[in-house]
Formats: sequence, structure tokens, C-alpha cells
Amino acid sequence: MAFVTALTEGLGIEIPVIQAGMQWVGYAELSSAVSNAGGLGILTGLTQPTPEDLRKEIRKCRSMTNKPFGVNLTLLPAINPPDYAAYARVIIEEGVKIVETAGYSPGAIIKFLKTANIKILHKCTTVRHALSAEKLGVDFISMDGFEAAGHIGDTDIPNMVLLRRAAQSLHIPFIASGGFADGQGLAAALGLGACGINMGTRFMSTVESPIHINVKRAIVEGKEEDTELLLRKWKNTSRLYKNGVAIEAKKIESEQAGSEFKDVQHLVAGARGKRVFIDGDVNAGVWTVGPVLGVVQDIPTCEVLLKRIEQEALETIAKLNQLSKVGSKL
Repeated sequence: MAFVTALTEGLGIEIPVIQAGMQWVGYAELSSAVSNAGGLGILTGLTQPTPEDLRKEIRKCRSMTNKPFGVNLTLLPAINPPDYAAYARVIIEEGVKIVETAGYSPGAIIKFLKTANIKILHKCTTVRHALSAEKLGVDFISMDGFEAAGHIGDTDIPNMVLLRRAAQSLHIPFIASGGFADGQGLAAALGLGACGINMGTRFMSTVESPIHINVKRAIVEGKEEDTELLLRKWKNTSRLYKNGVAIEAKKIESEQAGSEFKDVQHLVAGARGKRVFIDGDVNAGVWTVGPVLGVVQDIPTCEVLLKRIEQEALETIAKLNQLSKVGSKL
């Protein structure tokens, strides 16, 4: 028995699981492995320093898989913003057919990508934003609950509520993101109305993940309490691993009267987080992870992980079906 959902049919994949676009993680090695295993791998566009570097990474990924894969393009405010249009142009020129978008004011980029008949998965943390994205013509919404890692918005709505509200309100399929790591989670998401799940933290701790083994082990050994919310004061809430650097930044943000972003900027700098993944010192900077690290117990290959998730989900659904049979006899 195989899964058939709006996600598998719409994207041409076998298992309704997407690997989230993750800065410094979404390279060809991981994305191709996820796609080869039956899910959807996602290259992280802005991990590549230039559009031409993204072109090379797309070609590298295509040389490693003949299955569908996508590219993430996240639009965030910056003093010197990337040339988003140039990145989008490379995506179109290279024939990528699936793009995960996120961030602020995505309308122009979405419109540009849709001219090439690209399937758009747009990430939202509220139903209000999801409805706006629906009007822009996106194909799928990724509903990111409070349990997600990275940029989680400021509404703090957990997935048990967010996914049901999405099912009540949206007219297009949606994906559950935040807090998923196994087949039981996939079954739960499908039960709440989603057509699949999006996983980041779980894929960080796989054999093909390009990050240092020390970081993978920290995820396996971590508990659900081991994350910290930073930058809420400046309307840029991010969920990060709770290490000494994150605790120091949190103290400045919450306890120092009149603190400004510049006071924590040296602590939350992306370059420091990148070094964590390369050098393996989990306390060298802040890095993104979700509370679902408490559920992660091992470091499998992507193939083993996805086949296990598929089997767990099917077994869970079968058990639920048994409950309905038992109930009908009472």
C-alpha cells in the first residue's frame, strides 16, 4: 500500500514528506538523497552566495537524482538584500518545477515563478497569511506551527489548532510543518487535514546531512526543552538551539533596558552559525533546531528514515481503522 495525497500527486513523489529548506543544510547531497528515497528534497537558494552558484548546485543535484526536487527562496528584510529576481531567474532557466517560498512580500517573485508553470509551496505561520498567499495563486501552503524551528512568526499558534483552522479556511492543499519526525506524526497531520509534512530538524540528523557529526549527535541527545526563542523584541522571532550563546543573547534582549538589535547582532550572526555546522562546536554560535529534537533518536540514511516513516504511518492508520471496527460492534 502506498500513500496517494494531493502532495504526492501534485509533485510526483512517493511519500508525502518534504525536506525543509534550511540555511547551510539544504545542499545537493541531502536534497538528492531525500528525493531518491521518495520524498521531496529542497535546495536552499540563499545558502548559495550567488545566483550562478545556485545554478551549479541545481545541476549537481540533478546529476545525483532523476526524481523531483525543489528550491527554497526566502525573502527577508536586509540592509543589502540579495538579488531575489536573479535567483528566481536561474531557477526558471534551470527548469526547476517546484519552489518553496517564504518571507515578506512574496507577490512579485511568486508571479514571476508562476510564468514558468512552477509549483509554489508557500510557508505561512497564520491562516490570515495563508489566505493571502492563496489569492496569489500558490499551489500549496506550508502551515508552520509554533513548534517549528527558525522563523516562527509572533502568534505562537500550535499545530493542533493551526492545522484545523487551515482545513476550515483554505481551498488549496496544505502541508504540516513544525514538530514532525516520524510516521505517527505524518498520520496525525493527515488526520488534521494536511496532505503531507515538512521536516527540518529530523533531516538534519541523517547520514546525508552535510552538517558536522557533533551537531547531529547534539540533536539525538537533546530534549524537547533544548530550544530558545530569540529576537521577539524586534519582531523577528527565531527558534534556536539553547546553548550559552543563545542564553546570553536572550538575557540581553529580555533583561537589558533599552537593548537594541545591534547589542545581540554579534551573537546571532549567521557566519557563527555556519561555523557550528562546519566545525562541530555546538556552542560557537546560534543555530536553528526545533523542539522535535526530543523525538529524534538516531542518525539513519534518508532512505531508511523515509521508509520507516511510511511504514509507521500506515501501521498507525491501520490501528485507527481497527478502532472504528471495534466501535461498530459495540
